Amino acid sequence: MAKEYKIFISHSWQYSDTLEALRNLLNARGYFSATYEESTKDNPINSKNESYVKQRLAKKIGDSDIILALAGVYASHSSWMAWELDKALELGTPIVGVIPHGQQRISSIVSSRSVVDVRWNTESIITAIRAHSK
Repeated sequence: MAKEYKIFISHSWQYSDTLEALRNLLNARGYFSATYEESTKDNPINSKNESYVKQRLAKKIGDSDIILALAGVYASHSSWMAWELDKALELGTPIVGVIPHGQQRISSIVSSRSVVDVRWNTESIITAIRAHSK
């Protein structure tokens, strides 16, 4: 049986359409199986307690095989994305930067923490996941 990857996608909630597009891209491949660990607008951690939210996110990040970080320039303005990526480094969860379709520039918040940055291409993303997952 093929491995099912546990993926945490670090993203900006203001650009959740890019998150959905990435999930759809990966899910469209019949030979690739993944579950997703991140919190989303549709499935948030319902708490205003920042410490609790960070605790829950840290567990999700630590339990993941890999972090996919959406590397659009908007990531440079997200303190939560920076925190998630720093937590991933601390916990030893590899980070792959995914450059959103059509983006020319990428966030240094992502590129300075990732093991590799890949373009918006299904095969490139899946190859990076397989090569760098725990």
